Amino acid sequence: MDSLELIETFREVVRRGGFSAAARSLGMSPANVSKYVAALEQRFGLRLFHRTTRRVTPTDAGQLLYERSGPMLEMLHLTRDELLTRASVPSGRLYLTAPHGVMQSRLSQLLGQFLERHPQVSLHLRVSNQHIDLVEEGVDIALRVGPIPDANLIVRRLLPMHFALAATPGYWQAHGRPSHPRELAGHRTLCVTPLGQAPQWLFSEQGRRLEVALQPLVESTDALPLTTLALQGLGVVYLPRLMLEPHLASGALQALLQEFVPSELYLYAAYAQRRHNSAALKALLEFLQQQAQAMPELSALAVAPAPPPAPAPAPAPAPAPAPSSRARQRRTP
Repeated sequence: MDSLELIETFREVVRRGGFSAAARSLGMSPANVSKYVAALEQRFGLRLFHRTTRRVTPTDAGQLLYERSGPMLEMLHLTRDELLTRASVPSGRLYLTAPHGVMQSRLSQLLGQFLERHPQVSLHLRVSNQHIDLVEEGVDIALRVGPIPDANLIVRRLLPMHFALAATPGYWQAHGRPSHPRELAGHRTLCVTPLGQAPQWLFSEQGRRLEVALQPLVESTDALPLTTLALQGLGVVYLPRLMLEPHLASGALQALLQEFVPSELYLYAAYAQRRHNSAALKALLEFLQQQAQAMPELSALAVAPAPPPAPAPAPAPAPAPAPSSRARQRRTP
C-alpha cells in the first residue's frame, strides 16, 4: 500500500462519514478500508478519527490531513494526467542539438513543418559542432554527420550527406583546377576545424580513405563565414552540398573532384533511450525518417555537379569601314 492510496481512502471516509459508505464508494470491503486507515494512523503515530457506534469524525490531526492533502492530490492527479497525455499525444518541450552546417541547410525548415503539425510541442535548439553527452546535458535528440562511436546511443540513419569541394569560377581560373585532392595542399583553403583538431579534409580514392593535411587561409568552427569568403573568391571550401546548393545551382560556385568525395557519410539522429520515450520524441523521430525518405530529389540535386556558366556570346563582327572619298573617286568610271 502506497501513501497516495492510503490518503485517498482516508479522504473518502471523511467525505462519506463512515467506513461502510466509503467502502461502497471505493468498491472495497469495510475491513480493507479500516485496514488502510489504521496503516495511515500507524505511519503518522496519530489517531485520525473519532469512532462511535453512530458516526466517524476526523480528529484535529485528521482534519489537518484532510485540508492539506486535497491540493496535493489534485496536483498529483493533474500531473499524472499530463504525463499520460505526453506518452500518447506529442506535447511538451524537446531538446535538440545539431551542427551549424545542418541547421543552415533546408533541414531546418523541416523542424518548422514538424512544429506546425504538432502545435503542442516546442523545441530548444542547441546548435554546436561539439559532441556532447546527451544524458548529462538533458538532450533528447542529436543530429550528427558521420559515424557515431558512442555505443550507448540509439542511432537512426536519416539522409546521405554529400559534400562538395567548391570555389568561384574566378578562383579556379586564377589558381588552377586540381585534378587530385593532394594538390589542394597548395591552394587557399577555407576549412572548418573543430577545436583541438588539426585542419584536414577527408576524401576517398578507390574505396580507401584519403586524408589531406591543410594549411588553411582561414579556419573556423562554423561553416557560414567560410561560405561567404568562398563567394568572394578568396579560396576553396569543402562543405555539405545542402549548404552550398543555391550557390552551386546559380553558378556562383563550381564543384570539382566529386569522384573523390566519400559517399558513405550520412546524417544520423541519435538518442539515449529506447523505452518510455515521450510521444513528442517518437513523433519527431518518425517525422525525420519520413522526410528523409521523401527527399531523394534533394539528394539528387545535391549530387549533381553545378553546370559551368554559359559562355559569353561572341562579339558581333564590326562593320566594314566606309570607303574614303578618294577611293570612291578612283572607282568612278
